[in-house]
Amino acid sequence: MNQFLRNLSASQQVGLLFLVLFGLLALASLAMFAASFRERESVRGQAWHAEIKRLSGLLKTSWFVSIIFWIGWVLGETVATVLFGIVAFFALREFITLSPTRRGDHRSLILAFFVVLPIQFWLVVREHFDIFTVFIPVYVFLAIPVVSALANDPQRFLERNAKLQWGIMVCVYGMSHVPALLLLEFPRWDERKNAFLVFFLVFAVQTCMVVQHIAQRWLAKPPRAPQISSSFNWTSWLIGVAVGGLVGGLMSAITPFKPGQALAMALIACAAGSLGHLVMKALKRDRGVTNWSGAPSVTGATGLLDRVDALCFAAPVFFHSVRWYFDL
Repeated sequence: MNQFLRNLSASQQVGLLFLVLFGLLALASLAMFAASFRERESVRGQAWHAEIKRLSGLLKTSWFVSIIFWIGWVLGETVATVLFGIVAFFALREFITLSPTRRGDHRSLILAFFVVLPIQFWLVVREHFDIFTVFIPVYVFLAIPVVSALANDPQRFLERNAKLQWGIMVCVYGMSHVPALLLLEFPRWDERKNAFLVFFLVFAVQTCMVVQHIAQRWLAKPPRAPQISSSFNWTSWLIGVAVGGLVGGLMSAITPFKPGQALAMALIACAAGSLGHLVMKALKRDRGVTNWSGAPSVTGATGLLDRVDALCFAAPVFFHSVRWYFDL
């Protein structure tokens, strides 16, 4: 089997990866569909269907990210970056929908959607990683409040700008690091295989999220922050991160990492993604909704941010950890 895989070209290896991935997702979807036929009348049956619904949401996330990335891989790295830029656009729009704005914010919003976002993803395409990593945290964080101040509207100035800056950080800055992984150049590693690196990140983080959710239901321990999340406690979190890290270590063969390095990178990504997901839950509770689709569907991608929030937090931490450790 190993000899067969070595004889394949880089493109054929990645193609095989997607074939296996979509096959596993199809089997999981069929299993969920079959499980949904269980009777609902009893209390236990209702709880079962609620559980299936939650797990189906995680499965939809996996389908969504996999399809987007497959299309991008087929059409090339530039198209992949554009696709993730579109995802970031709709995720930011969904975020802003639940954040009240005023007339004085219009110029700042135009700057965020039609200047900051395109420039950030253009920097990814051009591989200007040194500027790409500081453009939003440094320059945009100065520009946004300046534009707002020039609009001559001081009412709730700090709150309005903080919300917009936070949305840009999560939806634009975080998401832009996913296609950036495709452009990293490792010594003695075919750059066309970087699709495996994105798969490694997404699969490890998604595994962590699913295991954490199942562990909490199985252990039935009191949640650590019940007003924010009913499915988070330190025990289930540690189990989820540990399993996600172990899965990452087992996938070292498809990455430029050694097993120990893969384990460490997966642990970092899983910890960042799962804790980021908790933060986004806190933001949703602050807005009085249980999911980002609680607002009217104006994005054309209802609940999109619910599907990618963990990835938005995991991607930049993973990207910069990889660059720092391997000195890329």
